[in-house]
Amino acid sequence: MYPCRVLFICTGNSARSILSEATLNHLGSGRFQAFSAGSQPTGRVNPYAIEELKTLGISTEDLSSKSWDRFTDEGAPPLDIVITVCDNAANETCPVLFGDFVKSHWGLPDPAAAHGEGALIEAFRQAHTLIIHRVTALVNLPVEMMGRDELQQALDHIDTITDDDEEGA
Repeated sequence: MYPCRVLFICTGNSARSILSEATLNHLGSGRFQAFSAGSQPTGRVNPYAIEELKTLGISTEDLSSKSWDRFTDEGAPPLDIVITVCDNAANETCPVLFGDFVKSHWGLPDPAAAHGEGALIEAFRQAHTLIIHRVTALVNLPVEMMGRDELQQALDHIDTITDDDEEGA
C-alpha cells in the first residue's frame, strides 16, 4: 500500500474534496497519492478554494472538478481509501462508491454555502483549517503497517477532529 491512494468524494467536487486532495498531496507527498471526484461534478473548481490553497503555498496545478466515473472505469487507479466529505448535518446527500477499499466519512460544512465575499473567504479558511488538521492526522498514521480494521477505526476517529482539537474527541 505504497503510496496509499486516497479518493475524496462529495457531490460537486468543487471545494471540500478539492481542498482535501491538494492538502493531502502537499502534506503526504511520496507516501500518499490523493484524488478527488464528485457524483455530480460542477465542472469547475471554486475560485475561493484555489485562493485558499495558493495563500498557503499549496499547488493548485492539475486540480479539476471531475466525475467519480473516472475511478470506477476499467484502468482506473486502484484505491486504498475513499473518504466522503459532504455534510450530513445539512441534509446533504452523500455519494456512495462501492469497491474493495476502506471507506470513511469526514463531514464538513460546505464553505461555498456562505454569502458575501468576507463570509466566503472565512468559510473557506475555516473548512481548510479543519481539513489540514484531519489530513495531518491521516499522514501521521502508520498506514503501511495497519490492518484494514485498524485503519478503518483510525479513519473514523479522524472525523471527530474539530477546529479546536487537533487530536480529536
